[in-house]
Amino acid sequence: MHGFLPTTRDEMNAAGIAQLDYILITGDAYVDHPSFGTAIISRVIEAEGFTVGIISQPDWRSDRDFTRLGRPKYAFLINSGNIDSMVAHYSVALKRRNYDAYTAGGKPGKRPDRALTVYSRAIRRIYGPDMPIVIGGLEASLRRFAHYDYWDDAVHPSVLIDTQADLLTFGMGELQTIAIVHRLADGEDIHQMRDIPGTCYLCPPEETPWGAAQCPDFAIVSKDKKNYCKATRIQMDNQDELTGKTVIQRHGDKMLVQNPPMRVLTTEELDRVYDLPYMRTYHPSYKDEGGVPGLQEVEFSIAHNRGCFGACNFCSIAFHQGRKIAVRSEESVLREARLLTTLPGFKGYIHDVGGPTANFRQPSCKKQLTQGLCKNGRKCLAPTPCPALEVNHQEYLEMLRKIRAIPGVKRVFIRSGIRYDYMMKDPDDSFLNELVEYHVSGQLKVAPEHCSGDVLDCMGKPHIEVYRAFAEKFYTATKRIGKKQFLVPYLMSSHPGSTMKDAVELSLFLKEQGIHPEQVQDFYPTPGTVSTCMFYTGMNPYTLEPVYVPRTPEEKAMQRAMLQYFLPQNHHLVIKGLKMAGRTDLIGTGPNCLVPPLHEKDSRPQGKKSPGQPPKGGRNAHSAAKTGVPGKSVGKAAGKNTANVRNSRRKG
Repeated sequence: MHGFLPTTRDEMNAAGIAQLDYILITGDAYVDHPSFGTAIISRVIEAEGFTVGIISQPDWRSDRDFTRLGRPKYAFLINSGNIDSMVAHYSVALKRRNYDAYTAGGKPGKRPDRALTVYSRAIRRIYGPDMPIVIGGLEASLRRFAHYDYWDDAVHPSVLIDTQADLLTFGMGELQTIAIVHRLADGEDIHQMRDIPGTCYLCPPEETPWGAAQCPDFAIVSKDKKNYCKATRIQMDNQDELTGKTVIQRHGDKMLVQNPPMRVLTTEELDRVYDLPYMRTYHPSYKDEGGVPGLQEVEFSIAHNRGCFGACNFCSIAFHQGRKIAVRSEESVLREARLLTTLPGFKGYIHDVGGPTANFRQPSCKKQLTQGLCKNGRKCLAPTPCPALEVNHQEYLEMLRKIRAIPGVKRVFIRSGIRYDYMMKDPDDSFLNELVEYHVSGQLKVAPEHCSGDVLDCMGKPHIEVYRAFAEKFYTATKRIGKKQFLVPYLMSSHPGSTMKDAVELSLFLKEQGIHPEQVQDFYPTPGTVSTCMFYTGMNPYTLEPVYVPRTPEEKAMQRAMLQYFLPQNHHLVIKGLKMAGRTDLIGTGPNCLVPPLHEKDSRPQGKKSPGQPPKGGRNAHSAAKTGVPGKSVGKAAGKNTANVRNSRRKG
């Protein structure tokens, strides 16, 4: 291994570097592991023969940190970290978080709000208009067009406007970055780099390329919600590498130009990315602070794919990684698995072999390879699987079998997303059976998200009958091998389309299934998703039909409480919601009721009681786990952050 890339002048001197070719600034602590985008991009640049340094979490209140590595020969590359900086800082209730998994010791406050903009403007101020600045990563990718900003409750312009950067790379940025760093080194002006796929730039309107798909102007979409929907549809329909057009959007006296998406990496190219000499840990400067918590979950995990043709409406994977699947070769994955067994701290357990969706190893159909992906909101799996869908788990299954056989590997788990609807279309149950027998650590997390057909349609998810069928097969297979294992369903409250009646329907489903979630997640409207468009506009961008949106804090609290109706401290909210939904028949002590009536002394909000204690006659997750009754799912639900790409650790 080559050692960490330089982060200080002393480290530059030790490496014999007088001036760096490129400097990468990031809002995360420096972790040289392929689950971190900064590590991947910096190692890719190094592999192209350039020197690169890292400025992680600079103090934005002075210029000192931004100048500690000197002036780069060619350019600064800037990202805000693995997740959007506003999501890193604020909960969906807009309360400041007191923990940051991507900072040493989990300490908050090490990056500014809107870090990408703050860092980029600082570089522009310090180094002047001639210093090339390239922005990338999730915050840049999802904010590349005019977008609704939940934190300001307003439509913001493209982040290129705010950051004053020269070029924006969107999606998985390896190929764009390789092109940019070589062309800059060859002396090309960054303002002339207008032909690189997977990039955005600003230009005078008279220089706009011909044949582009034009979104309504920023001035229009910031005031007219119907036109915001039209812009969203144009953007979503042009993210395929085969059929995507150049997309433009006027911002005052400038035109934002998005080139067509960069092609997906080939298997050979993706193998090369994961074979780069990562240190696979955090920079030693963080040792005294206890390291970087975000590494713990992924340190002994393997990413074998990218992209997701599931394309749920609330998830930004389709807008960032794309819907086309890229995969590593079996040998590349096995090489990494063998490497893990040699690392300090490895105890025989590989925590995940997955990606955005763990069980995707091939295109959803052959048409994708020659004609591209379907448009107009059509999905491969929802509301029902496309007739052209091709399902085969054999390659993934063979790979898992070989990993299990590696000396030193005790268990191999799958903890990233499993598309059970895709699995249910496989006529061969071999993968399901081996998943249950070898790859579940007591609980398998799956994502039905809701049970109401109307809400699931707004989410772009399959209907609940598919989950029911999968649960039956899962518990049958579990019982057959004599194990006690459980499904942990991710659930989401207050998604666009969810009325109080839908929330009540979800409560009844949870009661019927014996599910008592310990955590639930409100829908978080972040840039780059169809669901966020619905939240802002109250319309479906593909049909322009109205969509109900729960907006008030009170209604959101009631919908969230419905998912934990069994907690005494939620009873006053549940009763309010039941009255709002016209379901007072569910208030009482009968077996079909959700909550008992409140006595006068209980009419005010309750303080915290024993966590997870259900009403009389019910049972919480722990008691259900002890019974091992098939068909009952337990444990935490929707502790994930819906604001970000599922499994954000997979982003490049």
